[in-house]
Amino acid sequence: MHLPIGISNFKTLITETDLTGNHYLFVDKTLFIYDILNNLAETILITRPRRFGKTLNMSMLYHFLSAEIDGRPTQGLFNNLKVAAHPECMQHQGKYPVIFLTFKDIKSSSFEDFYASICNLIGDLYESHEQILLGDKLTVYQKKQYRLVLEREAVYVNIKTALLDLTFYVYQHYGVKPIVLIDEYDTPIQTAYVNNYYQEMIDFMREFLSSALKDNAYLQKAVLTGILRIAKESLFSGLNNIKIYSLLDSTYGEYFGFTEPEVAALLEKTNLSHNIKDVKIWYNGYQAGDTILYNPWSIINYLVERGKLSPYWINTSNNTLVKELLINSSAGFKEQFETLLQDNPIEKLITENFVFTYLTANESLVWSLLLMSGYLKITSSTQMELGQLCKLEIPNNEVKILYRVIIAEWLSGVNDAAIFNEFLTSLLVGKIDTFVNNMRTIMLQTFSVHDVKGSEPEKFYHGFMLGLLAGIDRKQYNIESNKESGLGRYDIAIIPNDTAKLGIVLELKSLGKQLDPTDLDLRLQEAANIALQQIDHKQYVATMQQHRIKHCLKVGVAFGGKELAVVHRMDDLT
Repeated sequence: MHLPIGISNFKTLITETDLTGNHYLFVDKTLFIYDILNNLAETILITRPRRFGKTLNMSMLYHFLSAEIDGRPTQGLFNNLKVAAHPECMQHQGKYPVIFLTFKDIKSSSFEDFYASICNLIGDLYESHEQILLGDKLTVYQKKQYRLVLEREAVYVNIKTALLDLTFYVYQHYGVKPIVLIDEYDTPIQTAYVNNYYQEMIDFMREFLSSALKDNAYLQKAVLTGILRIAKESLFSGLNNIKIYSLLDSTYGEYFGFTEPEVAALLEKTNLSHNIKDVKIWYNGYQAGDTILYNPWSIINYLVERGKLSPYWINTSNNTLVKELLINSSAGFKEQFETLLQDNPIEKLITENFVFTYLTANESLVWSLLLMSGYLKITSSTQMELGQLCKLEIPNNEVKILYRVIIAEWLSGVNDAAIFNEFLTSLLVGKIDTFVNNMRTIMLQTFSVHDVKGSEPEKFYHGFMLGLLAGIDRKQYNIESNKESGLGRYDIAIIPNDTAKLGIVLELKSLGKQLDPTDLDLRLQEAANIALQQIDHKQYVATMQQHRIKHCLKVGVAFGGKELAVVHRMDDLT
């Protein structure tokens, strides 16, 4: 059995073999074609996370609709597939001129580089339809304009309308309105945002896409895929004929990603059915409407590696935007994120219309980005006036590993990650001196890029501590925050599953925003002592006793700007 790692060309997937004559393993999603053809919308946008089969499905549509690709006929490619059971659909096979464009590899560091890339991409697209120049349907002037794009000599204004112009040229030549397929339409936009040329990109893409998709008399139908639904106000202004399907919709839910029955069949074919529980923990958890999905990239890699559980999907991108958003988020955001890391859900209003320029000012958009990009999942939702109120969770173990890596990288700063790991280990075994020294190092590095004098310093420090502790192995420890115990609510408790290991209660204090350097050390020490006394007076160790923990480390921590003081005591609870 030949497993298709990184193959997104439909014809290659279903016709080619390896040296031993084995065909590629193919999960039949061809009923997607049937559903697309039966959708009356003129323009369809489907958003899904990266590596969820968008490019392959678009290649499949391309091969179905077009009579030939690169001079090779497409007839017969679908005869033994599910769509062949629908003769009314098969009547459309090979009947349309198709304009197929993918932006998945357009990831330029500047607008100048992007523009050079788009000129080459459009030039290649025009070259694939070069036979138009051999006909007599275009005027001499139109052929001249066509050749300018083909030869990469067109000016900026002509490149912006090149897609619209090509639909006209194709219609004039064949007498049939073309179908436009655009794969990963938002990849250049996300890249532009990260590299600080977002507005230039939006200005270009708005005209490039809208001119071709809005009121185009030469267009039969358009299908677009991407990760995010860029707001109409930003990109699709005035485009009222577009129908959008995101992870919040059931429509097309089963076609992007592997369903549970499909995964079960794949595991059976590869003799890995005995590992299905582990596979579910690592790669399941996604949901499109009512359809439960597995990450297809990770599943295929898991099969190739003969059952090795590893974070395959998260290693396919540098995750730059996600890292920046998490690192620079508010203390309140980090505290909510810790709730997710504890395998508890949170409820958030999800806005599907995405505007990148609002991202840093409106943290509610960050939750939407994480969801649509595959870093969170929906377990339930309720339609509200301003969007959908969704219950969100981390989808699986693979994504949770990514979050811990991001947190570790942030908190270790320019220092070696070993310092961060030593910080955690020293706390868990009660080596307080090492814990404090490493914490000071981390604070000095991390706080240099964070405002520790915000409106709520207590929340900042609480979120900071929760971030530090996110690297602790949750298979061995439960980390709880602001839970009732004894006569009050402790700040943080680290509860081991092994009752012989050390339980830890941390109480945090802050000197506030106004930091007089006079006697700062003394006041920090006094505040740390008050925190330790509070652990005793409020009987926070009750939660450890309930879990039958034998030994408890009580830690009082006081913060003042970039300084801290720590006092502690070890208690025997037996």
